[in-house]
Amino acid sequence: MTDSISDDRSRGARGRDTGAFAPAEPAVGAIMRRLIRGYVAPRWRLIAGAVVAMAVVAGTTGALPFLMQAAADRIFNGKDEQLLWLLPPLIVVVMGLRSVAEYFARIAQGYLSNRVVADLRGELYERLAFADIGFLQSAHSGRFVSIVQNDVSVVNLAATQSLTGMVQNGLQVIGLVVAMFWMDPILATIVTAALPVGTVALRKQKRKAHRAVDDTLKGVGRLGAMMAETLQAIRVVKSYNREAEEAARARREIEATLAHMMTTVKNRAATGPITEGLGGIAIAAAIFYGGWQGIHGSLTLGSFMGFMTAAMLLYQPVKALASLHNQLIEGATAAARVFAVLDHEQKITELPGAVPLKPGLGAIRFEAVSFAYEPGKPVLDDFSLDIPAGSRVALVGPSGSGKSTVMNLILRFFDPDAGRVLIDGQDIREATIASTRRASALLTQDPVLFDDTVIGNIRYGSEDASEAAVIAAAKAAAAHDFIMALPNGYQTQVGEGGGLLSGGQKQRIAFARAMLRGAPILLLDEPTSALDAESEAKIQEALDTSLVGRTVIVIAHRLSTVKKADLIVVLDAGRIVEIGRHQDLVDRGGVYARLYASQFDDGDAGAGAAATAEGV
Repeated sequence: MTDSISDDRSRGARGRDTGAFAPAEPAVGAIMRRLIRGYVAPRWRLIAGAVVAMAVVAGTTGALPFLMQAAADRIFNGKDEQLLWLLPPLIVVVMGLRSVAEYFARIAQGYLSNRVVADLRGELYERLAFADIGFLQSAHSGRFVSIVQNDVSVVNLAATQSLTGMVQNGLQVIGLVVAMFWMDPILATIVTAALPVGTVALRKQKRKAHRAVDDTLKGVGRLGAMMAETLQAIRVVKSYNREAEEAARARREIEATLAHMMTTVKNRAATGPITEGLGGIAIAAAIFYGGWQGIHGSLTLGSFMGFMTAAMLLYQPVKALASLHNQLIEGATAAARVFAVLDHEQKITELPGAVPLKPGLGAIRFEAVSFAYEPGKPVLDDFSLDIPAGSRVALVGPSGSGKSTVMNLILRFFDPDAGRVLIDGQDIREATIASTRRASALLTQDPVLFDDTVIGNIRYGSEDASEAAVIAAAKAAAAHDFIMALPNGYQTQVGEGGGLLSGGQKQRIAFARAMLRGAPILLLDEPTSALDAESEAKIQEALDTSLVGRTVIVIAHRLSTVKKADLIVVLDAGRIVEIGRHQDLVDRGGVYARLYASQFDDGDAGAGAAATAEGV
């Protein structure tokens, strides 16, 4: 297989996670402050309304013990008939107010958490759309999808909901504790003495919880990558009878992820016994002391019932806070992975004061360019080349010689480690990225189509083009006839990746897209590789006529393309070893002549047959 401009040169081994998705144990406080500052605080009006509603819930909850105390002391013991008529309606009003406030608090909490999810996903998508090619190639695309879908969902379920839940339950705890101390400070001290002990016990779970959640999220990401990879290569999987092996590989990952999930479940489950055990001890101690005071002291039944009502009501929010502590750690772990992507610094950036590239004819110049995808492994070494505007240049050479890198640098997918790339005499690093890329149209060896209509795919990047212009581009790409034969013509959906079309049809639609762009520079990774002889002849004719005046750089694999080039550049190990026209290079008897002799079949020249081996 030949090099492609879309080759992944920085991705790790299959199944390996990367540092970008394995941040160190997060500082929960710092993560929460960032979430609050960046995503919660801007909606302060909503937060204020929610806090008011939560305060009402807490206040009405704190009032219930006093109402129970009044019922016991004044109605049952004091025989107060007037209060008997007043207290039940008052309880209905208090509980109704509590229910309404809780409803609005939950609505506000739900909107806030889902709003945070929407904001994070939007920022992630934008960041990935603008990210450097090298960063995107650092991990399987399935892992990025997993972060956008799964990790952000964990942030929602664990972090944002934990924040609002802590506020709501915390206010209830405060209200009930105040009520308890108001009723009986000694009893309140006995009951609340267990709270610090539970806090210390829960903190010991922090590191274990972080590790389990991080391992779970990594496993889900790897599983997503596996599924995407298998579905993309399903024809190869089936043709090599590898269905069982792929299923077994997925099953192993699923079981490993399940083990990490169960560790998380155990950590969550441990909070219940801790809080219940400590709560039971506290309640037992309170009953003993209250009973002793009731027998030997002045504690009334109503006071004791009111206090125990507060103590029992306190149990639920305390238990919720204990569970939310673990969820907060899970959310912070997921948020740290999300922020690792959002915080990635782009290497390909615009200089301050960058100006749009001035329109020109498409002259390209490489000045002593050196470049390496990995340190110490140069792909281009002191590479210099002048490509006149309007010329057709063929890049040939063995795999790994740097052909695709030349195109990557023209598009500024990467920046040179040394030297400069100029378009029409302008250093592209001093121009805006958008204008630099508008100067070129790219057609890869493997055509890329989106799950859209035919006309939508041709117009991609040229959305303002008229229908007449689209049809003209399709005709030039020898695509119009087969498009009109499709069920809905130009409005036909092509399916995921153009799966409803043949390889040659996809290539011609992609070629029409490049034609429609009207850029002065056309970059071709051998556009006719998937076409039959008739379609190839039509596209070659289009190259000869419609592209007159454009600069065309092609990674050449076919003799017909090489022979028609104005200039053939022979690369080897990142250097130009020969340069010239076809016959001159053959007559010279050098590297190109040897490649030509070993890899081209003269008998197929007229039909533009494919080279029999990679490289040229």
